Amino acid sequence: MIIVTTESVPGRSIREVKGMVKGSTVQAKHIGKDILAGLKNLVGGEINDYTELLTEARRVAIQRMTQEAEQLGADAIVTVRLQTSAVMDGASEIIAYGTAVVTEAISE
Repeated sequence: MIIVTTESVPGRSIREVKGMVKGSTVQAKHIGKDILAGLKNLVGGEINDYTELLTEARRVAIQRMTQEAEQLGADAIVTVRLQTSAVMDGASEIIAYGTAVVTEAISE
């Protein structure tokens, strides 16, 4: 599956648009790690536990979006975007969305 943030795939033309696809996940913070992150906030620097949490959440959202595109018979997803929002105190949603398409190589 080709996944790009652009409207087209270099070297390929869009033959068919299958439609919008999305994948999301809601991740909650671990209370123990939240306390440690609060302490880290006092001295500054990267909060590695949160970085890992959000990296995994993005991976899951993109994987779910890709599965939806595969079910539609697409071979690429264009104009991919990622968005996050707080759904409740201590939990965030990550959503990945884009347009599923079928592409073909541009012949020269």
